Amino acid sequence: MREEIFVLRIGHLIERDKRITTHVGLVARAFGAKGILFINTESDVKQKIDEVTERWGGPFETKIIEENWKNVVLKWRKMGGAIIHLTMYGAPIDEKIDEIRKDKRRKLVVVGAEKVPKELYALSDFNVSITSQPHSEVAALAIFLDRFYMGKEIGLKFSDAKLTIVPTERGKRIIESRV
Repeated sequence: MREEIFVLRIGHLIERDKRITTHVGLVARAFGAKGILFINTESDVKQKIDEVTERWGGPFETKIIEENWKNVVLKWRKMGGAIIHLTMYGAPIDEKIDEIRKDKRRKLVVVGAEKVPKELYALSDFNVSITSQPHSEVAALAIFLDRFYMGKEIGLKFSDAKLTIVPTERGKRIIESRV
């Protein structure tokens, strides 16, 4: 199930976006992406996601990239990958998701903070909207990955998990293993 999808988080504003950027990474991991690339993000954001991966299992790759987003996108394209930009201005997801699924290239899903550079629209293979309304990039990423994997990521099992939740209707049950 786990196709090669990486997430690129751009436009992170130090302090204001720390929590949102962390949540983008957590959603990327939990919903089946292979990893996340952060552009000029604080190392503690990466550390938090790495700690979750250590406890709850992986594999999930996190990298802080010390270059601009455009270079990352151009390198991804040069290596034959597809660029998917999540934006409220793009084509509706329901019109594009089958085409994206059929595209067998490695995928880089780009999520921005506030206003993304206009140039990203031209460099993307797909500009996809979840809604044509203002919304959270965390929600957009979760919905995109859920639609891409057709809900199968919900049952995703992570190898080497030290902690595993046992679903219960009431209460909390966690199994701790010594992997």
